[in-house]
Amino acid sequence: MPEPAPVSMSATLAADEAMARRRLAGEQVLSMTSGEIGLPAHPALRERLAAAADDNAYGPVPGSEALRVAAAGYWERRGLGVDPGLVVAGPGSKPLLFALLLAIGGDVVVPVPSWVSYAAQARLAGAHPVTVPTLPGEGGVPDPERLREAVTLARAAGHNPRAVVVTVPDNPTGTVASRATVLRLAAAARDLDLVIVSDEIYCDLVYDTAAPAESPARHAPERTVVTTGLTKNLALGGWRTGVARLPDSDIGRALHTRLVSIASQIWSSPTAPVQAAAAYAFAEPPEITEHVAVSRRLHETVVRAVADRFTRAGARLHPVRATSYLYPDFEPLRTHLARTHGVHGGDDLARHLTDRHGLGVLPASAFGEAPRALRIRAATSRLYGDTEEQRRAALAAPDPLGLPWIKGAVDRIADVLAALTGEVRPPSAP
Repeated sequence: MPEPAPVSMSATLAADEAMARRRLAGEQVLSMTSGEIGLPAHPALRERLAAAADDNAYGPVPGSEALRVAAAGYWERRGLGVDPGLVVAGPGSKPLLFALLLAIGGDVVVPVPSWVSYAAQARLAGAHPVTVPTLPGEGGVPDPERLREAVTLARAAGHNPRAVVVTVPDNPTGTVASRATVLRLAAAARDLDLVIVSDEIYCDLVYDTAAPAESPARHAPERTVVTTGLTKNLALGGWRTGVARLPDSDIGRALHTRLVSIASQIWSSPTAPVQAAAAYAFAEPPEITEHVAVSRRLHETVVRAVADRFTRAGARLHPVRATSYLYPDFEPLRTHLARTHGVHGGDDLARHLTDRHGLGVLPASAFGEAPRALRIRAATSRLYGDTEEQRRAALAAPDPLGLPWIKGAVDRIADVLAALTGEVRPPSAP
């Protein structure tokens, strides 16, 4: 009997649990491990969820008509019109992505670095992840030229790459691939007959709304699946809802049939009350649009402040254009870190920051890089407060950095980095 595929705990969720245990033990910790957005649900969404509490039937496997129509309208407003019949909803974008890999079949090209679950899900699906580095400052999309080389070599070795997963904007780097790179990706995918799975859950968190992320669906519409959800733009991680936009082509229609069949065997249908709230959110009434805009400004303000602390400490950092993630590179400090702290790679660095200073971050190896890489991912999305009152104040504040709990968190990060690099800093105010 063959051995089951090895499964490790999601690095982000495992780190979150470890930080929670330390906090419960009375330690002073600052968690920057999770991508969960620490903001309250909008009151209008809570009202819709409560009003739909009696909706306890399964409902259609691909999601309610109201939700699919609303999601189609959401994409239409972004220049990606789609027939609602080619929209599939699920209990979160993560299970949708996994079901898509099952539906597509074959092996999967994964960018490096990339979100912790892409390669893991490929292995769980019985596939071989083909890793391809991204271009500097253009995370989430594998270098198209190296993609061609990697797929050619993988096929020559007997593997069967049939899909490439991309993230625009990117987790973990907070960067956005250029239009030119996305165009070259689309051409490569067409030449290599790959389905593109474009995870666009962060597309509403690009700081400059006049320069949105470029979707591969614009340039390879016949072979690009787009997924999104409400976890990031509306901070609804616990409500678990996601939607997939299938291409209007022979590829897309065949994939839709397989995806719905797989969904029927795994989750039956999305949660009905959550679908009601999600349909309202995807319709984007003014109060929801404004809430997303306010959240986006908060993310940008805090990210830029924390990025400044990392660069002052000597780390290299590509400009963050979206999300609440930072991916600093401490390579310029390698000699100092090795000599002073015994730190030789990202795993050592993350462990040192967590164990010595209570600052929870993730090493680059969690995102597919080699342990020697002196990079870490730090998420700022949990710095907005420990209570709903504080988080609402953070959203409303004209200067969030002036709020004592956010200022305290940013100052503590600066203190930790000063201790790491040997910089002499005056003590932070208590």
